[in-house]
Parts: sequence; structure tokens; C-alpha cells
Amino acid sequence: MSKDLILSIQPLGFQWQTQDPFIFCVHHDDHFPKGNEKMGPDASLEGRNIGQDFTVKDGWRMYHGDKIPGFPYHPHAGFETVTICVKGFIDHSDSLGATGRFGKGDVQWMTAGKGVQHSEMFPLLNRDKDNPLELFQIWLNLPRAAKKVEAHFKMLWSEDIPVVKETNDQGKVTEINVICGNFRKAGAPSPTPDSWAADPLNELAIWTIKLEAGASLKLPKSQNEVNRALYFYRGSNLKVENQRISDYHEVRLISDAEVALEAENEDCYVLLLQGKAIDEPVAQYGPFVGNYQGDIREIMLEYQRTEFGGWPWSSKDPVHSREKGRFARHADGREEVK
Repeated sequence: MSKDLILSIQPLGFQWQTQDPFIFCVHHDDHFPKGNEKMGPDASLEGRNIGQDFTVKDGWRMYHGDKIPGFPYHPHAGFETVTICVKGFIDHSDSLGATGRFGKGDVQWMTAGKGVQHSEMFPLLNRDKDNPLELFQIWLNLPRAAKKVEAHFKMLWSEDIPVVKETNDQGKVTEINVICGNFRKAGAPSPTPDSWAADPLNELAIWTIKLEAGASLKLPKSQNEVNRALYFYRGSNLKVENQRISDYHEVRLISDAEVALEAENEDCYVLLLQGKAIDEPVAQYGPFVGNYQGDIREIMLEYQRTEFGGWPWSSKDPVHSREKGRFARHADGREEVK
């Protein structure tokens, strides 16, 4: 039976392989040290390739940041980003004039559409203790009909994301964070309106799952056969349909059948991505996604001409004050404070 339900198993690298309608997924797990007065690492940056620091050294990376870790302003067009901040904080700013700080389980859903610039910086707020950061960034494609919609973002605050807890006969608990889609009777907050996820017939699902040692779970079946993948990123001895899976592996599954998961002797952490394929040609050049190479040329010319509205901030890597809490200020002036 497991052979019929499991389509493939493959190791995960830095950039995880995805299936249509997803384009890209990456897991950042950095054990940053105490922060300095500028909210950068209170540690030497010697020996790092500043501006392109993707090598884990002392448990963390600077990415494209030079003083504060993160990703200074850069463009996107033709798809969406879904950023799940499990630990730590992310300071967002964009070319629409929107900004914010989110973390502790919050999710930002950003439609790049016809084009936007944004920055994603990781301020190290704690000066007296370490600053762990863990996040997933998922790129979800847009169908051709939505590739030129206006850019905007939506916050899915952790307080609004359903957490389903299921207990097996041994009293062991599985927790499912329903970021997109439905799990049993629990429905996630609505995604952005132009998203492929906005149509329930596309059966988009993004769930983070924690099985404590000894816990088990039956993944519910989809209504129709769609692409479904599990990303087992932490733990050991996860069993999928009684087949033992090593950590940091992807498991692609048949979706229209129940699949049994079990954590044997250690807590296991899994990301699930599921959705109906858009089934259109995909052309990609870095942060630009179209259907054909001609689309990419058109996006590049538009970016050269307009810079997607320009960059309204005084620095390439803006961050908020250390004392600032979780909030989002949208381009229309609307503000959310948590």
C-alpha cells in the first residue's frame, strides 16, 4: 500500500524542489547571537562573504545584509511569496510605501503581480540573549490571467491561524497549523484575492505539522487528485505509511487517499504543500516569473523603466526601532497593531 501512496522520496537541499503551482521553497534556520546596538550580530563578521553570505558559519548567515542579516530591497513580479516566520522577527518594507514587523508564527502573503520591490530584514532585538530565526518562504505561481494584478500584501497573524490538535490512543499529540486551505473543519484565513489559493476548487493547502514522539496522524484525502508533498525538516524516524523516512527529505504523495504518519521516538516537524496545478508554461529569471521568455523581457524592461514605483525609503535595508512590536502599515495608510 505504501508503495502506491508514496510517489517519490528525495533529499532536501538548500532550495527545496516544488511542484506546480509552487515554484520555490526555502527553509532558513539561523541561530543568531546577541544583537548589537544597530540590531546586527554582536559578533565579528570577519571571514564572511558580506553581501552574499549563504554559508553557515557559527550557526548563522548574513544573506545579502551587510550590517543586519536579511535581504535588502529587491524586485519580484509574476508570482506570490508566502513567508512563515516561526521564530524571530522580519521587518518588511516595499515600494508601495507599506511596512511592518512580524514574527512568532505570523505569515505574510504578498502578491507581487505586475511588480514590486521589497526588503526583508532580520533585526536581532535581544541584546542579552541569542536571537534564533526560523522561517519558510514559499513562492506560489500566479496564472497568466493574474500576473499583472496590482501588488499588495496581507498579514495572517498567528492569533488568527487555526491550530488543530489531534490526540491518538496513546495520548500523543499532533499539532497542525492551517495556514492555507482546510484541515478537517478548520479553515485558514483567506489568502490574497488574486491568488490561485483564493479558489477553493484549487485545493491549496499549506500546513505546518508537529508530531510529538509517539504521535500519529491520518492526512485527510483531497477531493480531487492534486499535487501534494511533505517536507520532513526536523526530527528522526518519521514513518509514512509504515515506511521510515530520514530527516530533511521530501515525500511526494497521492493526495486523494488518506496517508498515515507516525513519529517514532522523537518529535517530527513537517511542512505540507498541496494544490491543483496551474498547468501553464513557466519561464523564470531570478525573481521574475512569466509564461514565456518574452514575458521576462517585458518585465525586465518595465523594471528598468519604472523600478516598480521606485524605492521610497532612505536606506536599502530599513528596520524599525528595537522597541517596536508586531504591526503592518499598508499602502492605503491602514495600520494593524498586535
